[in-house]
Amino acid sequence: MSQSAVIVTGQGFQDHDVVFTYYRLLEEGWHVDIATKNGDATTGKYGVPLPMDKTARPLIAYEDLSVDLYDAVILTGGHEAPDRVRQVRGVLDFVAGMADAGKVVAGLCHGPWIMVSAGVLRNRKACAYIGLRDDVVNAGAEVVESDVIVDGNIITCSYYGYMGAFMRAVFETAQKIAEKDSA
Repeated sequence: MSQSAVIVTGQGFQDHDVVFTYYRLLEEGWHVDIATKNGDATTGKYGVPLPMDKTARPLIAYEDLSVDLYDAVILTGGHEAPDRVRQVRGVLDFVAGMADAGKVVAGLCHGPWIMVSAGVLRNRKACAYIGLRDDVVNAGAEVVESDVIVDGNIITCSYYGYMGAFMRAVFETAQKIAEKDSA
């Protein structure tokens, strides 16, 4: 059974985060969408365009996000993009819905800012990039010094240098959830 993920991002995204997670998901055979404001083309902080290449699917709009369509949501960093995205009520409702449905909600570097605003970190263990540590604590999470933390279906990664471990955690967590759901 093929799994499906959406990467939610915006203008000024951390190029490394989006490129790496997108191609790793594809490599594992996942269906991948990338959601941006109005489904518009956008650019990362170092100039990577979305869509990235001629084989990429068209971008989708935040308004098209639906919990029923995805097994995982990846919230990427680059402080500008998550700060913009966390101001969109529909995205926050989608992220909260994914968490409530027991689906993978994974935030990388500054991506957990969106999780903070969606209210999904309360009473969870999480790791945090230094620039948003206080926000994660104030959101009610127990911050643990670690590269990657998995707490149920919630995954946090403190820095894009740990994306390999982050993506392994996404795949392992999604597999556990799928096995539990099929039992």
